[in-house]
Amino acid sequence: MSTTTAPAANATTTNAPSTRSRADDAAELKALIVRFQEVQGAIIREVRKAIVGQDEVVNQLLISLFVGGHCLLTGMPGTAKTSLVRTVSQTLGLDFKRIQFTPDLMPSDITGTDIIEEDPDTGRRAWTFVPGPIFTNVLLADEINRTPPKTQSALLEAMQESSCTVHGHIYSIDPPFFVLATQNPLELEGTYPLPEAQLDRFLFNTKLDYLSEADELKVIDKTTRNTAINIKTVTSAKEVLAFQRLVRMVSIAETVAHHAVALVRATRPGDPASPDFVKKYVNFGASIRAAQSLVLAAKARALMSGRFHVTFEDIRELALPILRHRVLLNFHADSERLTTDVVLRRVLDSKPAA
Repeated sequence: MSTTTAPAANATTTNAPSTRSRADDAAELKALIVRFQEVQGAIIREVRKAIVGQDEVVNQLLISLFVGGHCLLTGMPGTAKTSLVRTVSQTLGLDFKRIQFTPDLMPSDITGTDIIEEDPDTGRRAWTFVPGPIFTNVLLADEINRTPPKTQSALLEAMQESSCTVHGHIYSIDPPFFVLATQNPLELEGTYPLPEAQLDRFLFNTKLDYLSEADELKVIDKTTRNTAINIKTVTSAKEVLAFQRLVRMVSIAETVAHHAVALVRATRPGDPASPDFVKKYVNFGASIRAAQSLVLAAKARALMSGRFHVTFEDIRELALPILRHRVLLNFHADSERLTTDVVLRRVLDSKPAA
């Protein structure tokens, strides 16, 4: 009776160490960082073909994309909110859909619904899911606060978990997935405030203000001609996902992370370390999600600035757009006509960088 042994070559192949070295990993990482800088610059160049000014708004929108977060753009009608989102989506090479929010919009108009279809051959009927516009990469929720809270909340699960539940069935949304929402100031007619739970799922609440006189003249010159604007695609879904992983590799010192947490905790009136004016004017402060968002966004800002480490400036520059929609003021602040931004600036002054 004979026995069969495996060839020596097979044993050698099985136990052979990986041929990939740290030098290969470092070279691949360096190439990805270089590509990140190239894509960032290309996106900005393409956006500038259609959008004038609003430099900080564009940067915050890009940070949202590189982090994998959602962005809420707040501004008066006519401040190019929708044009900005549409232009950025064109540069990304991603699937793009738009929902115009109106008072009669239903949740199923966003998520999709089940319908009964009949098989023409057998005559049998079966339920079939028809996906709604939420199944995309970039979703423009235009004038999101023009629809009641019931419909607004249809986005909650998708924004947090990249999935959608319809009639008890869970459907996944392919990454990357961004909700870029625009809203008009609540003082305007026909607007509904967004639920606090939904606001908390937006990385940024970015405010668009009026342009300077010089920039308005540029807008008029650019938009009142017959010249067509050609926006080029500069990246892909695969690269965007790689950039999101790259951002999370950016280092942050413990002192800088502690400063981010201290700023968030200072917005909570029940925290022993919060300033007295917070206890007086704030009803509810920011949650732990705000601290997570602040650190992630700071990492993206650092990488966009050509650094692979987070600074105190990164944290402090992004504190307002990340916290302003997560802090709820009380009637004392309303009576004194204090805005959330005013209170948050006082928080920043009371918590200087180490």
